[in-house]
Amino acid sequence: MPITKGFRTLVDEATAQITTYSVAQVRERLGSDPTLQLVDIRDPRELEREGTAPDALLAPRGMLEFWVDPESPYFKPAFGDESKEFVLFCGAGWRSALAAKALQDMGMRNVAHIDGGFGAWLKEGAPTESLEARKARHAASKPA
Repeated sequence: MPITKGFRTLVDEATAQITTYSVAQVRERLGSDPTLQLVDIRDPRELEREGTAPDALLAPRGMLEFWVDPESPYFKPAFGDESKEFVLFCGAGWRSALAAKALQDMGMRNVAHIDGGFGAWLKEGAPTESLEARKARHAASKPA
């Protein structure tokens, strides 16, 4: 059976209904806006290969709805912080647009995404860190 609506249409429809930020808009808020919480929804292979944005929550796209729902056995308390604005990103901004729309459909209003995703993030020279550096930083910050 042929599809009746392609991914571009789905992404365009989602984008029309969600908040979208440019990399520049997000960078302006980095470090000075405690309500900003970046969420990297790329899969582990992408994270391993390319790294991520410092302090981003790592939430694979396939688990996102389960991690934000307090009724789910997979709920992550970080997503229950209503004082945060969760700004999602993926590789190109397509998955994050669909994911932001899905979270909005679940009732979240404090969600947005980055136009162009991590590709745009890299192109604009925004800060990144490898997973190894991230793990070392987190290990160093934990009390002995």
